Amino acid sequence: MAIRLRDSDEIEKMRIAGRLAASVLDMIGTHIRPGVTTEELDQICHRFIVDDLDCIPAPLNYTNSPGIPPFPKSICTSVNQVVCHGIPSDRKKLKKGDTLNIDITVIKDGYFGDTSKMFFVGPPTVEAERLIRITQECLYKGIEQVRPGNHLGDIGYAIQKHAESNHYSVVREFCGHGISDRFHEEPQVVHYGKRGTGLEIKAGMTFTIEPMINRGKRHVKVLADQWTVVTKDHKLSAQWEHTLLVTTEGVEILTLRDEEQVS
Repeated sequence: MAIRLRDSDEIEKMRIAGRLAASVLDMIGTHIRPGVTTEELDQICHRFIVDDLDCIPAPLNYTNSPGIPPFPKSICTSVNQVVCHGIPSDRKKLKKGDTLNIDITVIKDGYFGDTSKMFFVGPPTVEAERLIRITQECLYKGIEQVRPGNHLGDIGYAIQKHAESNHYSVVREFCGHGISDRFHEEPQVVHYGKRGTGLEIKAGMTFTIEPMINRGKRHVKVLADQWTVVTKDHKLSAQWEHTLLVTTEGVEILTLRDEEQVS
């Protein structure tokens, strides 16, 4: 497995792309309310990414496999039981009690920043609040394992242990990934595993961690649009994502938002 380590110029470009991606999530929160459509959220984000940030929305017209239609929108909006890759639509109005993941990837000067955040539409249910909180904790516990000398399996183990100890399940069909001047590259960063296994983590690596945690069983299916992934049992799913840089001392979160406090 050939893993590219980033030089100082690449790292600085990724820092910029990461900060800009995070700023989209900071911006869009005030627009999320009952009655708004996911298409409206896509349009707001698209204008902000293109006009305000002078970036390219990476999902727009992206395709990752022959025979799969290009993704038609600038962001992913995954509501309730949608695990990932939800397509914004003018037919999808948010309602009170919904949960929403917005996944943002921007390209700035050829480099990618990739991040996602969960939002509540109005007051959350107790069940939704707990799932979303535990899923974010899973992300942070994975990030805590990112340092030179550890292995990718340490990340997956930490995430899986925390999710399953709280009676949730980990989606296995989708994973984190290497990222730089390419949207998706090696290594694959799965969200389950055994300690001490997998690729050794080295300074200069950049990749995402993006656990998808289900309230019910882990099994998922892809809808007819060939993008939208949902839980088979129709129970809630949640996801959080950050783009990370492995440093000589540990890890730098390139997409960290102002609201976050990570110990």
